[in-house]
Amino acid sequence: MNYLDYTIIAAYIIGMLVLGYYLKKQENSKDYFLGGKNFGWFSLTMSAMASQLSVISFVSAPAFVGLRVGGGMKWLTFELGVPIAMILVMTFIGPILYRSGVVSIYSFLEKRFGASTRLILSSVFLFSRSFAGAVTVYAVSLILASLLHLSFNMTLLIVGVSTIVYSFEGGMKAIVYSEVVQMIIKVTGIFIIVYFGLKNMGGWGELIKHVDQSRLHVIDFSNFGINGDEYGFFPMLLGGIFLYTSYYGTDQMQAQRIISAKDVPTLKNILLANGLLRFPITLSYCIGGLILGTFALQNQHFMSLIPAGKTDLMIPIFIEHYLPNGVIGVLVVAIIAAAMSAYSSILNSLSAVSMEEIISKRNGFDDSKYVFYSKLTTVIWGAATLGFSFFVGSIAKTVIEAINKIGSVFYGPMLATFLVAVLISRVNGKAMNIGLLAGVLVNMFLWIFVPQIFWFWWNIVGAFVTIIVALLASMVYVSTDQKSEIFKVKLEIDKRNILILLLFFIFIIILCLNLSNLFQ
Repeated sequence: MNYLDYTIIAAYIIGMLVLGYYLKKQENSKDYFLGGKNFGWFSLTMSAMASQLSVISFVSAPAFVGLRVGGGMKWLTFELGVPIAMILVMTFIGPILYRSGVVSIYSFLEKRFGASTRLILSSVFLFSRSFAGAVTVYAVSLILASLLHLSFNMTLLIVGVSTIVYSFEGGMKAIVYSEVVQMIIKVTGIFIIVYFGLKNMGGWGELIKHVDQSRLHVIDFSNFGINGDEYGFFPMLLGGIFLYTSYYGTDQMQAQRIISAKDVPTLKNILLANGLLRFPITLSYCIGGLILGTFALQNQHFMSLIPAGKTDLMIPIFIEHYLPNGVIGVLVVAIIAAAMSAYSSILNSLSAVSMEEIISKRNGFDDSKYVFYSKLTTVIWGAATLGFSFFVGSIAKTVIEAINKIGSVFYGPMLATFLVAVLISRVNGKAMNIGLLAGVLVNMFLWIFVPQIFWFWWNIVGAFVTIIVALLASMVYVSTDQKSEIFKVKLEIDKRNILILLLFFIFIIILCLNLSNLFQ
C-alpha cells in the first residue's frame, strides 16, 4: 500500500463521519430509530443488503468456495429459502408490524401477550446481537491489521470508534444512507476481484480448463442434514425458509428497516427487491472465490502466501500482492464498509430495543430527552461491544459457527411467537411463554445431545415445538383477555409479488442444478 491507498481509506472514513454530522438533527424516537419513516424502497433495500453482506460474505464465503476443504458452490444453498421467506414476511408479519406503530418490534408482542414475552425475546436479541457486534469488529480488525500495516488494537479502534461516532450522530438516517454508499462500494469490490482474478489467471478459458469440477456441485438431494452432513437440499431449503422469515420479520436489526418504510407498498417492494437481489450478489462473490481458489491452486507463489489452515486470508492476500495501488485502497474500503454496515446496524438496533423495552418504559421522556438518551445508549453499546471485541480472540476459530447456532436456537421459536400473535387468538401470554421456552429447550437439547442433526433443522423444529406446546398449554390457561384491534387483521395477499418470487425461486433451482454447464 502507498499514500494513494491510505488517502482513499481516510477519505472514506472522514466521509462517513461528515455524513453522520450532516444528518444529526433528530426530533423524536421515530426520527432517530426509523428515520422519520420517510425512506423509499431503494435506500432501505440497499441498507438491508449491506448489513447482510458482511465481512464473512466478502472474505470467508469466497474462501469457502475456492479453497476450503469440503467447500465449493454449495454455499449458494444458503439462498434457496430466501424468496419463499420474503413471501411469508410480506404476507404474515411485515404489514402488521408496520401498522402497529412500534419502534421495537418486541413491543408488538407486549400488546398481544404481555410484558413477560416481550422481555424474554428482547433480552435474547440484546445478548445475541451484542455478541455478534463484538465479533464483527474483531474479525475485520484482524484482517485489516495486516493490510494497513497497523497494530490490531489500533485498527480495531479506528474502525469501531468511527462507526460508533456516525451512528451516534446521525441515527437511522446516517446508517441507511451510509449503507447505500457502502453497498455500492462492496459490489464494486466484488467485480474488481472477479476482473483481476481472471486477468491474473489468463481469462475465462483458463478458469474453465483448471477449475475443480467437484466445487461446482450445488444441490444434493440425498443429503438430509443428518449424521454430520451439511448443505443438503432439504435442510437448506426448509430450514432456510424458517430462518430467513424469522430473520427479516422478527429480528430487530432487519425488521427495523422494513418498518422504516414510508408506507406498506414500499415495505413490500423492499422485501421483493431483497428476494430478487440477494442471490445474484451471492453468486457473484462465490464466482469470485472460485476464480481466486483456482488461481491459487495453479499459482504456487499465490498459494505459498496463504498460511496453512487460514484460507480466509485468500482475498486479503490477493488484494495486497496482486492489485495495483489505488485499487487496493478501494478494496480495503470495501472490507471496512462490510464491517461498518453490519456494526452500525447492530448498534442502532441494540439502542432501539434498550430504549423502547427498558429505559423509556421506566422514565417519562419528552422528545429531546428521548433522543439524547438514545444517542447515549448507542455510545454505551458501542463501548461495550468494542471492549468485548478485544477479548474475542480466544474463541475466534469457532465464533462464527457459534453465532449461527445461537441464532438458530432462537429463530424458530421467535418466528412461531409472532405467527401465533397474528394467527391464533386462543393462545394467551402464559401459554405462549411455555411454548417459547419449550421450543428453545428442545433446540438446546439437539445442540448438546444430538450434534449429528444439522443446525439448520433447528429453525423448523423450534417453530413447530413452540406452536404445538403453546396450543396445548392454551387448553389449561384459557384466554379471557380482550385484545387490541391491531390483532384483528386481514392478511394481505400480494399476488403479483408472490408470483414473481415463486418464479425466481424456480429459476434459482434450475440455475443451481445446471451451474456446472456454465464452466464447460
